[in-house]
Amino acid sequence: MTDDAYLFLLDDASAASLGVSPAAVGDLACLETPAVRAWLDAHGSTPASPHLRLLPPEETAAIPEGAERLPVPLSDEELSRLRHRMAPEPFARIEGELLAYRDCAGGRDGLIGRALAAGVPPRRIVELTGVDPETVTAAANGSVERR
Repeated sequence: MTDDAYLFLLDDASAASLGVSPAAVGDLACLETPAVRAWLDAHGSTPASPHLRLLPPEETAAIPEGAERLPVPLSDEELSRLRHRMAPEPFARIEGELLAYRDCAGGRDGLIGRALAAGVPPRRIVELTGVDPETVTAAANGSVERR
């Protein structure tokens, strides 16, 4: 297995169920690099081509034999978006919920601290957030742990 994702070109756009269109993943820094631009130009392709596909490192063995391919590094966020786009619809929905939770919960400790500083009673913070009372107490003392 490689650590790089791969861009590759399919001969037949009808086989486009393999991988993901880079455009569907959103902005990818690698598409702006001279190496990728030169590779696309050499193959008469563009980032929007229906023949251009992208696979994460763990899936690159699925690239058809003989397909033109190029390893590309992706950031952790780009790789996460790619994997999300590749997930079957039921997984993609729940992954979306997990990502929303991560984004929301990531600022939990700071939010609890701001609420306490604003004078919101700890019992009300527990009611509104569903966190353990010990977590709110720890935040009041400046030593919040993740639960």
